[in-house]
Amino acid sequence: MGSNSSRIGDLPKNEYLKKLSGTESVSENDPFWNQLLSFSFPAPTSSNELKLLEEATISVCRSLVVNNPRTGNLGALIKVFLSRTKELKLSAECQNHIFIWQTHNALFIICCLLKVFICEMSEEELQLHFTYEEKSPGSYSSDSEDLLEELLCCLMQLITDIPLLDITYEISVEAVSTMVVFLSCQLFHKEVLRQSISHKYLMQGRCLPYTSKLVKTLLYNFIRQEKPPPPGAHVLPQQSDGGGLLYGLASGVATGLWTVFTLGGVGSKAAASPELSSPLANQSLLLLLVLANLTDAAEAPNPYRQAIMSFKNTQDSSPFPSSIPHTFQINFNSLYTALCEQQTSDQATLLLYTLLHQNSNVRTYMLARTDMENLVLPILEILYHVEERNSHHVYMALIILLILTEDDGFNRSIHEVILKNISWYSERVLTEISLGSLLILVVIRTIQYNMTRTRDKYLHTNCLAALANMSAQFRSLHQYAAQRIISLFSLLSKKHNKVLEQATQSLRGSLSANDVPLPDYAQDLNVIEEVIRMMLEIINSCLTNSLHHNPNLVYALLYKRDLFEQFRTHPSFQDIMQNIDLVITFFSSRLLQAGAELSVERVLEIIKQGAVALPKDRLKKFPELKFKYVEEEQPEEFFIPYVWSLVYNSAVGLYWNPQDIQLFTMDSD
Repeated sequence: MGSNSSRIGDLPKNEYLKKLSGTESVSENDPFWNQLLSFSFPAPTSSNELKLLEEATISVCRSLVVNNPRTGNLGALIKVFLSRTKELKLSAECQNHIFIWQTHNALFIICCLLKVFICEMSEEELQLHFTYEEKSPGSYSSDSEDLLEELLCCLMQLITDIPLLDITYEISVEAVSTMVVFLSCQLFHKEVLRQSISHKYLMQGRCLPYTSKLVKTLLYNFIRQEKPPPPGAHVLPQQSDGGGLLYGLASGVATGLWTVFTLGGVGSKAAASPELSSPLANQSLLLLLVLANLTDAAEAPNPYRQAIMSFKNTQDSSPFPSSIPHTFQINFNSLYTALCEQQTSDQATLLLYTLLHQNSNVRTYMLARTDMENLVLPILEILYHVEERNSHHVYMALIILLILTEDDGFNRSIHEVILKNISWYSERVLTEISLGSLLILVVIRTIQYNMTRTRDKYLHTNCLAALANMSAQFRSLHQYAAQRIISLFSLLSKKHNKVLEQATQSLRGSLSANDVPLPDYAQDLNVIEEVIRMMLEIINSCLTNSLHHNPNLVYALLYKRDLFEQFRTHPSFQDIMQNIDLVITFFSSRLLQAGAELSVERVLEIIKQGAVALPKDRLKKFPELKFKYVEEEQPEEFFIPYVWSLVYNSAVGLYWNPQDIQLFTMDSD
């Protein structure tokens, strides 16, 4: 590096990097640092080039790992960076481009080194590297300044206090990225880290007071979606004689250390993402999710999760409870708008889930919105394109729906929102449909996809739970939604008959082949009967609570009445079939009295008249269907690998060698 533009391939031979990683100590006051930090090179433009950068610098980094205990050069570099950050705010106000550019370069080098150090050694060893003195080989003083904590505090101050301008955008991104790297030790452990030095630094001591301010800043970075400045926008104007070396170097940095890459192959299918419009928003959201999912310390809960659970709307003037630490206020309208607009990404959906599940203030606000379609439609589109999404993204979208359907007000209001021409729904042209009917269609489609592809019982259960929560408030169901409810029951009925036949044949075969292991058809039959009963309960709930509001469902029920015949006397369904059987018999009789060759319109008219005439007390009351989402025990076993797979796939300007990753497998589907 140094004051000449470099190519990535030249980095291992760079004299300044050799000196940094060599056997000679460099004082923090040495002019060498100004020379080292005056560098630029063509930014990587693909994941392959990111890999090349990693490979080109790994030898330098490893040399420093070996020599730093004697030289203390890593500490000297960090002290140079720390001293510069004290003047960073003033430099931004004074538009001191060169000073900010060199400070950014220092942080960029620190981030690259830190990534390798964390990969190569334990946290305890890393801590020693940050406390080595420039003394004899291997010397360590317990009284020495803890540069690791100093660096973390400095990064938090940089993120929260430095104004976001064109000239500070890239150093802000780098500060967030460095904090992500600092926490990346989790990537190199198969088990979830429950006791970690990195967590300890962030959860207590000098970093703790910055908790709420950091969470608030990261949320606002996500909300604002600030785009990076155009190339060259934050550098010195070019002089009339063609400019000097510094202009060339600075513009080289400006043209794109911040290209965004999606690295495939982690977790289930990673959605192919175009270049993100806001690297700062993306990185800030990833860091926020990492912080929110840190495991609690033995003596104290995760303060970042506490902050996320308790923040309030800026319109809320009620006092903060003294028992809740780290709380703050944020504009909920802006947050809601950003969440609605950003649901194409896993991380935005995970943030929405986190807020709905953990922050009652956010949940109450969202459920009171009169434009819920702006939030629900993107979630439905995720589920609709289930084939293109990874399983975790689908799961989060479904849980969001389940949480929303726990609220009766939501279940009523979605049938009042009328949508026109849903372009992404391709099975059928939907020129006009309620949001509630569309939600039913998409959830049923997800169930059918799951039945034929993934066969995930948990996905089935949550889909049915969402439908069950809504069923008592079904209103004016679209004829296609009503048809799909009965079609799903038809599919389940056929599957039941098939499994029953297989079980019977298997039982007969077992009499003549005692030594041959048999498939567990009894278990399969039990599962399918649980699902069938759930569907019958959903239909029954609608008929019992809102029969007169749903003529299309009664029509579909009558049209396919033969489907239900076999379940009338089945011991598992006899009780729940009473109301359905009564409705079928009652309306069939009225249609018979009306004569033959009835038009669809005439049939619906008879159904509407009959719904008024049917005495409500003839329908047996069952307990209300209500399912509440309950997070699994030890949710961190799911969420921490998920969050880090998002970091791995989405990080801006960061690359980890797949062979080093221990937290998740690289070949899963």
